Amino acid sequence: MDSSIKKKRTRGRLSREMIEDAAFEVIEREGLSGFSMRKLAAALGCEAMSIYHHFPSQAHLYEALVDRLIAPLKMPDPNLPWRERMRLAVLDYRRIGREHPAFAIYFLSYRMNSPTCLAYINGIVGLFIDGGFDQEMAARLFRAVGYYLGGAVLDETAGYAKGPSAVTTVNGEQLARDFPNIAAAGRYFGTAEFDRTFDLGLEMLLDEMERIRDGAKAK
Repeated sequence: MDSSIKKKRTRGRLSREMIEDAAFEVIEREGLSGFSMRKLAAALGCEAMSIYHHFPSQAHLYEALVDRLIAPLKMPDPNLPWRERMRLAVLDYRRIGREHPAFAIYFLSYRMNSPTCLAYINGIVGLFIDGGFDQEMAARLFRAVGYYLGGAVLDETAGYAKGPSAVTTVNGEQLARDFPNIAAAGRYFGTAEFDRTFDLGLEMLLDEMERIRDGAKAK
């Protein structure tokens, strides 16, 4: 049992917050595929039924974990330039995905329709409207940015960050000989380059959004 969880457990009765804290720890240690309510109960030093008293199912627990990540996110200061507000909102979402790499796979595929998530999405769509886009374009841009964010976080937490996934790999000598473009580009694919690459793509998205908005105003 994790000592930090044990200390919390001995202070009093089991709470939702304690269960959520432990769930994040177990998920990041075991991975989503290795997580179970039984393992969570073992980490907490309790019976599984004690957890079900707070969360009727694993789905209820996972929803609570998503809500816990989303709830603290605030819409950027409306006094900032719109482009900066959008950049901050995107980076905030990316940050919470990267802080929980094992849970990110679930987080990214969860259809965010709980009240907490809907309030957040409502604010983000409103942010696009604040930028001068009509309802249709705000909705489409929200989805487009979501595609970029989802793909980036998935790659950064479960893709290149995990190393090769192929069974048949090549050594450095073969890579340089047969795949020279990849050999040359490889230095920019590593985790140390994630931020610069993400920022490049984000700036391209912001440039295009402003081009679309300004073009619509000119008509």
